[in-house]
Amino acid sequence: MSIKNQAIQTALQGNWSQAITLNKGLIKENPEDIDALNRLALAYTILGKVREAKSAYQKVVNIDPLNSIALRNLKRLKDKNLKLAPSNGNYHINNKFLEEPGKTKVIELINIAQAKVVEGLRTGQSLTLSIKRFKIFVLEQDQYVGVLPDDIATRLIKFLKAGAIYEAYLKSASAHKVSVFIKEIKRAKRYKDQPSFLSNSESALLVKAPRRGDKDGDEDENNEPYLEE
Repeated sequence: MSIKNQAIQTALQGNWSQAITLNKGLIKENPEDIDALNRLALAYTILGKVREAKSAYQKVVNIDPLNSIALRNLKRLKDKNLKLAPSNGNYHINNKFLEEPGKTKVIELINIAQAKVVEGLRTGQSLTLSIKRFKIFVLEQDQYVGVLPDDIATRLIKFLKAGAIYEAYLKSASAHKVSVFIKEIKRAKRYKDQPSFLSNSESALLVKAPRRGDKDGDEDENNEPYLEE
């Protein structure tokens, strides 16, 4: 395995100390290796070494002034309110990932972004949910990360349109898989008795949704055409 692939794998495995060593080696061979510099900066950030992370990201910007990964993270690291709490190579998520039945769910995204975008993500960072037509896009600031599966998106769009509020955080990321943790913050009054997320057994009961005009169909369908393509 090449040193570059080893460097990528150590990051995906969360071995940040080794990631620093390997990426430094790559940068020594090629001081303008932007990918290695970005990986190095990410490792420094996760280990709480903000000064070193800023320096690495700044080197990227000096080489490529339009590099979106470096620019975004430099801005974040310069935020005076930023608080990093490294522990064993990972962020403390401060109870963000505490699961509550019906109110939280870990979801694997589909149609995820390119590997170079995913590599710039970090566990625990805040993400944005954006409704576009009949889908929910997951964004890191304005950067596309992936899309929620259609069945979950359809349900959440209904709640979001009615006033529900959710928070989303990155749970894990690799070159081919991105998982997010979504948490219900405020339930829409209109659907106060309906959980945001169903258990697997509850989902199995909804294999066949009622059609428009069915006698027992959900009366909300007549008022929510945005749920249909």
